[in-house]
Amino acid sequence: MKVVVLIGRILFSLIFLLSGFHHFSGATIAYAAAQGVPMASVLVPLSGIISIFGALSIMLGFKAKFGGLLILVFLIPVTFMMHNFWAMTDPMMKQMQMAMFMKNISIMGGALIIAYFGAGPLSFDARTKN
Repeated sequence: MKVVVLIGRILFSLIFLLSGFHHFSGATIAYAAAQGVPMASVLVPLSGIISIFGALSIMLGFKAKFGGLLILVFLIPVTFMMHNFWAMTDPMMKQMQMAMFMKNISIMGGALIIAYFGAGPLSFDARTKN
């Protein structure tokens, strides 16, 4: 059953690892700027770095508690700035952004669990405890 935790960490981390690289593209930076993100040319790539490091930390189980906190640092501003469904007037966009907002809130719960409990077995963190 130890492998289940490893698979869970990998699946949890994939979205942050894969999407983190998009934060260096001009299109992503321009989209964030259009959404009102201040200093998007600096903050969007920085959020990509935070996302990638948090994902790798959790995936590998190396300082996973810190990785969970990094994911929270990434998700909190992104969720409230990029998925502000309460400001939408188009019902379809409002529904889509609300779904994205709630998805991120749910993922924050998972990040908090990782920040508290750590990586579990089959991780670098578990190896250094012994």
